[in-house]
Amino acid sequence: MLSSVQTGLTGAPSPAWLFRGAGGGDDGLHDRVDGFLRRRDASKLRVVNFIGLTGPAGIWGLAGTNSMLLAASEINRRGGILGREIEPVFYDAGGDIDAIAGTAREIVACSEADIIMGSHISAVRIALRKAIGSRIPYIYTPVYEGGERTPGVMAIGETPRDQSKPAIQWLAERKKAQRWYLIGSDYVWPWLAHKATKKYIAEAGGQVVGEEFVAMGEHDHSAAIDRIRAARPDVVVISLIGTDSIVFNRAFAEHGLMSKMLRLAGAMDETLLLGIGANNSENLYCSSGYFIERGSAANDAFRAQYEAMFGRCSPSPGSVAQSNYEGLRFLEAVAAKAGSIGVRPLLQAASCSSYRGARGEVVMTAGRAKMPIYLAEADGLDFRLIETF
Repeated sequence: MLSSVQTGLTGAPSPAWLFRGAGGGDDGLHDRVDGFLRRRDASKLRVVNFIGLTGPAGIWGLAGTNSMLLAASEINRRGGILGREIEPVFYDAGGDIDAIAGTAREIVACSEADIIMGSHISAVRIALRKAIGSRIPYIYTPVYEGGERTPGVMAIGETPRDQSKPAIQWLAERKKAQRWYLIGSDYVWPWLAHKATKKYIAEAGGQVVGEEFVAMGEHDHSAAIDRIRAARPDVVVISLIGTDSIVFNRAFAEHGLMSKMLRLAGAMDETLLLGIGANNSENLYCSSGYFIERGSAANDAFRAQYEAMFGRCSPSPGSVAQSNYEGLRFLEAVAAKAGSIGVRPLLQAASCSSYRGARGEVVMTAGRAKMPIYLAEADGLDFRLIETF
């Protein structure tokens, strides 16, 4: 799988250190030369990205890797971050969480990273923030449940307050939605996102008629769909991750429910929509800070540069994958403001700052990212934007 993304920042074959933990080279923390350990070049800024390359979130891995490589290439051409060339390294975050945390502890203990970046599920984030222990900065990029205040951790993704609340209100007002059913993967993001969602549903005058959590990797949703059918909701809120969402949405349509009730999905983008299929996307809504087809100068530039670097047939970067690009753009901005990549200076700079990425301007206030949020409805294999919040 990794062979298609193992290219360096100029298109040449990747150095051996680029991919770790998923068949992308030696699993050791140093390069080896004639049997001896060779330490990394300390003049470069090594950013280690724990990114999902396998598991349900692995569907975003290729485009997410490309997105980070694009940002690194752009920033390096501008002189790097504080004069240091970015050296990106990727570790798979789709496997055993304890093993992932152990790798992170060893990386930090051996000073093999200046920055940790993450594009993975929140369960991995919780394990990594303990393993890192605020010793080096940790930037978490994708949509998540909100509330991250751990010292040293900076989260830039959408949260339910901005993403779900206005979408629920819109569906209640425009589609007269009153009855809601919640289904999500069984881990921390859906648990906490559902807690917030139920509050927003109540504020919109609705009621929750059912809720359940599904083990990650579960492919048989027939019993859950029977319960949904019996509950007769107006809207099914879907907080399933990656390929699990694809499988559920296909089954939902195949059981004849897509014409009878609406769907509102959280971590949804064009990559998943392609997997769901045009014939299965009726009445599917998504709320997000980024859509591939949204026309803007910032997004047009990002897409043009992405295609120029990786080709027209490369996997398109939806919201989760694109967040890897914004992770480095965020780091560039806050490091310039702080004049340092130390934990405390970066956190202080990030607490009140802004940066520009494919989403346009994102403002950080008290550790929370603020950006325009768009509500879109699936139209075949594309999303049609219908409202801006």
